[in-house]
Amino acid sequence: MRSVCISLFVFRCACVCALLHRAISQPPTESDTYTECTDGYHWDPQTQHCKDINECETITEACKGEMKCFNHYGGYLCLPRSASVIPAPEPPNQIRPGLDDTAREPYNPCPSGYEPQGDSCMDVDECARDEHDCQPSQECFNTEGSFTCQCPGGYRKVGTECIDIDECRYRYCQHRCVNVPGSFSCQCEPGFQLAGNNRSCIGECAHMWQPPHLTDTLSGTSCFVILLPSCHFLAPLSLSIDIDECSYSSYLCQYQCVNEPGKFSCICPEGYQLLGTRLCQDINECETGTHKCADGQTCVNIHGGHQCVDANRCQEPYVQVSDNRCVCPVAKAGCQDLPFSIVHRYMSITSERSVPSDIFQIQATSVYPGAYNTFRIRSGDDNGDFYIRQINNISAMLVLARAVNGPKEYVLDLEMVSVNPLMSYQTSSALRLTVNVGPYAF
Repeated sequence: MRSVCISLFVFRCACVCALLHRAISQPPTESDTYTECTDGYHWDPQTQHCKDINECETITEACKGEMKCFNHYGGYLCLPRSASVIPAPEPPNQIRPGLDDTAREPYNPCPSGYEPQGDSCMDVDECARDEHDCQPSQECFNTEGSFTCQCPGGYRKVGTECIDIDECRYRYCQHRCVNVPGSFSCQCEPGFQLAGNNRSCIGECAHMWQPPHLTDTLSGTSCFVILLPSCHFLAPLSLSIDIDECSYSSYLCQYQCVNEPGKFSCICPEGYQLLGTRLCQDINECETGTHKCADGQTCVNIHGGHQCVDANRCQEPYVQVSDNRCVCPVAKAGCQDLPFSIVHRYMSITSERSVPSDIFQIQATSVYPGAYNTFRIRSGDDNGDFYIRQINNISAMLVLARAVNGPKEYVLDLEMVSVNPLMSYQTSSALRLTVNVGPYAF
């Protein structure tokens, strides 16, 4: 063992002991290559680092049913489609101890969303590379230079999440409807079976009825008997017996079934028209021009009819400044405790709507820096049939809390209160929403 002295200052030195081998002058042997990685990682010879394995791509059907696969460092997760995953900060790469990571991002002369390929710039598929910020419940679609996040079929976007659409609320099925995530299925009452469109129901007897000339004689009596599952018909040979299809089920027509010789038909109430052969659809009198609104009035369509409202709906002390918008001047004494502005809106919903149900979104049209906004129902909801669910600082959702039956009308004042604590300033604006509940569930 020898001592090697390293000079630190002019009159002072420190000695560091180093073990020198006899073969110190011989060329060093080739060092071992570090290629061992922990479970869930594999060695990347290009970057000389351990790289996470994306099990969602390498394992076939890693998650089944309504579960969606999310890659995780060293493993993966199976979570519902509507789950939100907040990614943690990117962990440092597993590198060989004692070596510095000198890798740097290469210079990219192309615009954002593109990368160089030869002498041109090619679009980057952020969806394939998992470089998007779509929510777990959304699907990523690549576009030129960017990407979009969309909800899959059977889902609708609420805020940033995709929520399953309850198709059964729209009365697509003739008898019974069963909602499933992203879709629905129809079922029939006993004695009926699904038709070819998978929505209508037909009686088991209807397609098996035989014409009168296919007869049998029992005990010398001229009559015919047709025996079918759950069906027994007995009639004289000389008579044709009409089948009252309307008596078999109350689901044949959405509103009312009318029996006719050898068939049946569906009718709709006043203000509605047939959609196909059994469903009823509201007639929009404002679009067809069949309304009788006078000059100075605006036609508002509602389920089963329409309303004629004055073009100027501002009431004292408010004055009209534009279509549907009223302002309460600060100079007027009666405006001190009232919202500064009121915007009039109208909507119509059906009876027996499933609840809770989002029916109307409120959106602020202007936001002041530093202002904090809150939303509330100022008036019109005496029975607590609605409530407000705030989404963020500039928007909120009006939710129907209880099932309601029409015909009925609500006039709700939905207020946004803006407070700026730094300037000790507070103001408010209102949206006067007239909600008409139709007389039927369609």
